[in-house]
Parts: sequence; structure tokens; C-alpha cells
Amino acid sequence: MSIKFGTDGWRARIGEDYTFDNLRRCAQGFATFLQANGRSQQGIVIGHDKRFQAEYFAAAAAEVLAANGIKVWLTDGATPTPAISYSVVDKQAGGAINITASHNPFWDCGFKVRDPQGGAIPPHDLKKIEAAIPEIDGVTSMKLEDALTDGLVTMFDASLPYEAQLHRLVDVAPIKKAGFNVAVDAMWGNGAGWFPRLLANGKTQISEIHNTRNPIYPHMTRPEPIPPNVDHGLAFAKRLKADVTVINDGDADRVGFGDENGRFLNQLQVYGLMGYYFLEVLGLRGPIVKTISTTKMLNKLAKIYDVPVYETGVGFKYIAPKMMEVDAMIGGEESGGYAFKGHVPERDGILAGLYFLDMMVQTGKKPSQLLDILYEKVGPHYYDRIDSRFDAAQRPEILARVAAARPATIGGLKVTDIITIDGHQFIMEDGGWLLVRFSGTEPVIRVYCETTHEDRVQDILVDGMKIAGL
Repeated sequence: MSIKFGTDGWRARIGEDYTFDNLRRCAQGFATFLQANGRSQQGIVIGHDKRFQAEYFAAAAAEVLAANGIKVWLTDGATPTPAISYSVVDKQAGGAINITASHNPFWDCGFKVRDPQGGAIPPHDLKKIEAAIPEIDGVTSMKLEDALTDGLVTMFDASLPYEAQLHRLVDVAPIKKAGFNVAVDAMWGNGAGWFPRLLANGKTQISEIHNTRNPIYPHMTRPEPIPPNVDHGLAFAKRLKADVTVINDGDADRVGFGDENGRFLNQLQVYGLMGYYFLEVLGLRGPIVKTISTTKMLNKLAKIYDVPVYETGVGFKYIAPKMMEVDAMIGGEESGGYAFKGHVPERDGILAGLYFLDMMVQTGKKPSQLLDILYEKVGPHYYDRIDSRFDAAQRPEILARVAAARPATIGGLKVTDIITIDGHQFIMEDGGWLLVRFSGTEPVIRVYCETTHEDRVQDILVDGMKIAGL
């Protein structure tokens, strides 16, 4: 079978396309790419999440890299994706392999690759890796035991340098002293235990839910920090009367939040708040990188504070290179992934959680009050999204239908422009937008919108579904 990398690596159903043989083929393709690009002598970090068999898939990848003469640092347990990415920088390695399917349903697993800066590899290099993936008879492998004995594979704890980096970026002492009641939903993933670890021995209380390993993800359809997956955790937070809820996805590179009333803050609101925090609360200045699928509130903030905004296609394979190119202050996407200057150009749901708590400390405001302040600056914005699975055979037909669409109005609002950076984005007269695009990680078509008219959101989405013919 042909293996293709989507928005963030390769993902497939365990036991069908995602097999040990195909995993080894991917690892061999990456090894060949590293050798061809002079990075093989630097070594590679390999880590994994808590999905079914993930540690064994990671070991299989290590066996292939080692057999190709490439030094491997293999994590000694499930590790947050941002910690794996930071380990690349800490070890001065040539990149990383991360065995995770992030927010996908429990039946999937994934194979992500990272560059020497710990960030996503850009599309042109992903194509080179794809082209280097051989059939199984072209794979070189060895036993892990032999690789450990020979020193080609070293087990290590990636949490220690990452924790030190977090403390360099955030002064946690005021958060500990604040006396917050914080609920944390780890979504059965790699973020479990991190906030208690970072904020221990203070007045702030941390209460976790879904903080053990359970690869079928009870109480949610998938470990993605959006409704309805967050509902059980938010109900837990409401019972606790928590001041804020921090929700990490399965590999802890994404984050969602609930306010003091147990209400979910959507991803666009959070990115707007992150922009406000850096520009107003911290007083920093620098470029903002955002995908076209996230909030125009950032464009309005950028105008107020006189900083540039760069818009990219969806995925950190676009965001990370652009962040490096323009020395961005912050980069992010609609999925709840945010990256920050002075760190790695990679989503970090744990660091984002700490920054949000620091914003609460420095402003003395609760989450709903912070949202009110943001809206005072840029006006209220309303967002929603519909995801629809489709038969792969329908893709060309849907794509052609969307590409041909030229609606005069959407949701009763005049269409003023169409942008095709990634999918088809219809700009509306209020500055809002409708985006129709295929997911790069699973057979799903996504219809998103943001508008300043709360009463038009569902009408806009209905028109978007009609454009897609769904």
C-alpha cells in the first residue's frame, strides 16, 4: 500500500493499514531521508502516547533507525508531544518520531516526524519522506535488546529537560500562591499528572479526571478538547466549583478551557485571549501566525497593537516553518494548538495551560471576565463547526462542487471574497467567514464559520453544508 502523510504525519486504523510492517516502512523512509540530508549522525528522539500498542510501535521504529546506524533516544514511557519535541533541541538531535494519533478515535494510531528544531517538517520534505518509504522487503531492522546493548538505543526520561524549560518560560510561584481551584481533564492521555507536578505545594488546588491509561477513551468519542468530548470533564469541574478547567488532548499538544461556570471556551476565543495576553498583559510585540481556520479577532488585535499577522494553511507543517521564518511571537490553529516564541515551534498544551493560569493571576480576572475584556476590544465573535464523514469515492465530486460554488450570500450575509489557501474560505461582509475543507488526518469534511452575528451561525453552517452537497 502507498503511505501518505496528511496534515500532521500518517494516521490509520490499528490492525488494518496501521500494522507493524507499515510502521517499519515509515521508519525506514525517515531513516533514508535523514541519511540523504546529512542528519543521521545527530541521532533521533522517539516517543509515544498511551494508545493501544503505542510503546511497541515506538520500539519497532527504534529497531529500524538503529539498524540503519542512527542513534536513538527512546522515551521510557508515554510522553507529552511537546516534551518529545523539546528533547530534540535538548539532545541537539536530527529530529524525532512520535507514535501518536493525537485527537483521533481510539482505533487509530499515527506516525509523526519532527525536524531539528522540534517543529513539524514542511510539506516539501514530507513528500521526500513519502517517496523514500520502501516495501517491507526494503526495511532494515534489528532486535531492540541488541540495539540497547550496542548503545544504538538509549532509554531516557524526556520530562526532566522539558520541565526545566517550562520553569524558564513561566514563573509558577504566583500561580501556586493564587489559591485557584483548578480542574484538569487529561483525556486519558499524556498530560496526566503534569499540572499537579508543576503546581504542587501551594494554595492552588489541582483536581484531575481521566488521568489514567484507557485507550478506548470512556466518556468521550475521542480525546479531542472540544464538545461533546469535554462535557464529562466540565461536569466534574462544575461539581468542584472550579475557577477554571484545563483540558489536554491525548498527546497534550492541544488544550481547551472551561470557565468558572463550567462553560466551554471555544478554540477561537482562546486564541484571541492568548493574543490579548501576549500583547496587552505581557506587553510583548511580534508577528502572529495563524491558520485561515482560526479567529479574525487576532487580525483586529494586531491592528490595535501594530503587529503583523501571517495566515497559513491548516496544520503545523505550515505554521512551524512560518514561525521560524518571521520570528513569530505566537502561532496557532483552530484545533486548540498554540506555539510560543522562545520555545519550540510546536503546539504545547501544557505550556498554554500555564500561560492561561498566569493571565488569570496577572489580571485578577476569571475566564468569563477575560472574555468580556477581549470582546470590549474587538467585539463579540461567534464560532461553530460541523464535521461530516464521507465515502472516499465522493471526494472528487465534493471538491469540484465546492470549487465551483460562487454564492452571492451565506447565512444572509454578502460574500465579498473567496480564499483558497487551504480549502475554500468565503469571506462575508461582516468580516466573518465560512470555510469548507477536507481534514488532512481522517476521511472528514469540515465546515467552519466565525461571524459577529450570533443569530446567523447556524444559518451560515447550513449554507456551508449545502455548498458541500452534504
